Amino acid sequence: MSGNGTFPRFRPHPLAPGGDLQTIAAVYLPQGGHVYRAKQHRLTLEDGDQLVLHDDCPPHWSAGDRAALLMHGLAGCYQSGYMVRIAAKLTVRGVRVFRLDLRGCGAGFGLARWPYHSGRTEDAVAALQFIEQFCPGSPVSMIGFSLSGNIALKLCGELGEVSCAGLSDCLAICPPIDLRACSARLGARRNRLYDRHFVRMLLRQLHEKHRQIADAPGADYAHRPRTLFEFDDTFTAPICGFGDAENYYHTASSALGLKNIRLPTRIIAAADDPMIPSEVFRTTAASSSVDIRIAEGGGHLGFLARRGDDPDTRWIDWRVVDWINEVTTLTPTRRASDGERTPSTV
Repeated sequence: MSGNGTFPRFRPHPLAPGGDLQTIAAVYLPQGGHVYRAKQHRLTLEDGDQLVLHDDCPPHWSAGDRAALLMHGLAGCYQSGYMVRIAAKLTVRGVRVFRLDLRGCGAGFGLARWPYHSGRTEDAVAALQFIEQFCPGSPVSMIGFSLSGNIALKLCGELGEVSCAGLSDCLAICPPIDLRACSARLGARRNRLYDRHFVRMLLRQLHEKHRQIADAPGADYAHRPRTLFEFDDTFTAPICGFGDAENYYHTASSALGLKNIRLPTRIIAAADDPMIPSEVFRTTAASSSVDIRIAEGGGHLGFLARRGDDPDTRWIDWRVVDWINEVTTLTPTRRASDGERTPSTV
């Protein structure tokens, strides 16, 4: 999909220069007073686990109007700041938003024996099919953040020309398309705090789950994992049928499938993301349906911008709004021609 028109440049907030400050500040700064009004739906999967969808429906929405599926990142949930803010911005604009809690996350705590991981495209398919029941005839935009960005892209690559429920397009924010490269980046000395943070959160989730579901797999391990690679090698990979972390990373990464994507798709990443090396977006072949935009800054899911360029400082929120406006102008049958694209720097 060609990147027509201009794409707003990211200009970092003067108090948050650099990828690390962007990443950390975006989490801890106030997110705004958004009142939770969503209706919860439980979706039962084939293996008996349940997912929770949080349905934010605009007052005058009707079947055929646009809907969006928002999926969170590692150790996140429907309450993650970016999920809450963007859901609010889209619903005000008439988009029906479904925020998905991945297995065992958020309101889904205690409802799943099996863990989520970067390659669970079947769960995204189940969510899309479930949404189609409530939104017959509506085009659905799939928007994935971080880990779920990889899930979304992997699914689009697996689908190729095949349709899936009402899925019309895909937007991935800071997706780890090469899981091995991202694991190596996290394992670097400078990123040790991020690595340990994720492992602590994942181990806490694992232990809390076992207090709720005693027979959930993976409670015992000989040595406590200290890095995300060790956690994936000890827990995620063997429990989910990948064997070891290396095979998990190879099998679950979306990079190899980008060349097969036919749906209108955009990837937004940051050159200074401390967790995801931006070079993977420059060196990975993608079809002409995939528009890759690499911002000069923004960190990992940060993108705190200086005032004045957008209605508020949350730059990434407005790029999601822009994307929805852009794809709404496309006809349902429109598909980009085959070919390959190179990423743009913004």
